[in-house]
Amino acid sequence: MNVHNPAEDLALRKAQAAQMGGPDKLARIRARGALNARERIAALLDADSFFELGMLNHSDVPGMEGKTPADGKVCGVGRIDGRPVVVKADDVSVLAGTGGRVGSRKSRQLVKLALDKGYPIVNLGEAGGARLPDIQGSDGLSSMTVGTSLARRVRQVPMAAAILGECFGSPSWHAAFADFVVQAKGSCMAVSGPRVLEIATGEKVSNEELGGWQLHARTTGLVDRVAEDEAGCLQLIRDFLAYLPSHAGALPPARAPRETAEAIAARQAGLGKLVPDAPRRAYDMREVLRVLVDDRELFELKPEFDRSVITCLARLDGQTVGIIASNPLYSAGAMGPDGCDKCTSFICLCDSFNIPLLFLHDTPGFFVGKAAEHKRMPGKIINFVEALALATVPKVAVVIRKSYGMAYSNLAGSGMDADFVFAWPGADISFMSPEVAVNVLRPSSGDAAHDREEKARLYEELRSASAPWRAAGLGHLDDVIAPEATRATLVRTLELARGERAGGIGKHHLATWPTNF
Repeated sequence: MNVHNPAEDLALRKAQAAQMGGPDKLARIRARGALNARERIAALLDADSFFELGMLNHSDVPGMEGKTPADGKVCGVGRIDGRPVVVKADDVSVLAGTGGRVGSRKSRQLVKLALDKGYPIVNLGEAGGARLPDIQGSDGLSSMTVGTSLARRVRQVPMAAAILGECFGSPSWHAAFADFVVQAKGSCMAVSGPRVLEIATGEKVSNEELGGWQLHARTTGLVDRVAEDEAGCLQLIRDFLAYLPSHAGALPPARAPRETAEAIAARQAGLGKLVPDAPRRAYDMREVLRVLVDDRELFELKPEFDRSVITCLARLDGQTVGIIASNPLYSAGAMGPDGCDKCTSFICLCDSFNIPLLFLHDTPGFFVGKAAEHKRMPGKIINFVEALALATVPKVAVVIRKSYGMAYSNLAGSGMDADFVFAWPGADISFMSPEVAVNVLRPSSGDAAHDREEKARLYEELRSASAPWRAAGLGHLDDVIAPEATRATLVRTLELARGERAGGIGKHHLATWPTNF
């Protein structure tokens, strides 16, 4: 007589769940150079830190129990750099990673745990959306709605998402909710896949055209970074979370610079030489930023989306800071509508997670023209202004070389409630450049010699007026600082701006701002 052994039964069931979709499907995943769901989790987390929940789940559709280990979602809690995180991975070996009721409920329960306890959330995506026929019918669709619990509580904990294969439906929604999205080259993110699209609309399109990395990194701005492979994606998630607190009620973790104080101080002496005196001469603002920040390290977000402006995380004297900086290497540093969206979303991120904001100006103003107006440029500019006005984290601005027009306001210039506003001695601050203003104020009279003389005189007058001295003299600037003093000034003023009352924890007015634009 066989005696029922509960311990053997448990071991057998867990072994079957660990096999996921079976050896053949796992072999096919390996053959295309990809990791399976559990391998992805192991590569993301600190070694041996994963505590899986819902491993014995399966579909609630009769007859599908043995075909749906973990119901296609591997979920649990682990650690990254010693800090707890909730992680969810689509298992593409189980019915193409499609979402059933049980797996979706497990995912929602893990999200609730993360929000309640203050743990970051990571979603590793590769799935074909909702599972058919589970979601069909009035009862099927009603049982698998997205729900509002997450939407009501976005930006309470950092959320990161990886697009690691074909991602349609659910993994795309997770990415759209996330604070940080990384996409592997060769993957696709879209609402529906090409096959569904062709059946529904007759449109034939490839995965790359529909939702490839170039589209999302350069055109839609829906991904923050791109990696060559899965390992690169997972490392970028770890790097991103290292700059963020575990939840909105905490400060970001501090990390002392690896460089010596002497090495950091030594490189400040050459900072001013990186910026050309000629106002139209291009240079890469990243080089300026690397001199200023700890260990020369920048973590850029959306680096290929409107490259005229840089949005990045960095550390200054061990503290996480968010930087918005014009980049004259592209479009002379003139932001378009995409640049405004990029800055708005970055301000929302920093304000929600208590990250001070630094603004470095070197811009001729906003990018204007028919194309910009067709993309609602005035509305984009004012969205940017509204986000800036609502942000309650410390804000410090420095005019490096020039700042003209409305862009001066959007980059936290005087009158925009920045805690401190500074300028370098050669800064040029005005409504427009003296070169342009001269031609507006003194149109040609027909006398070429007279026009040259008058324009030269007016140019010198305008150039003198746009120097920082008058603004500093009237209290519109807190000080004019030497380039080599910029880092020390930023370190000191950020400490002052953090204050003692709230200890650097903001009011998070932007936590409910939409996560996409």
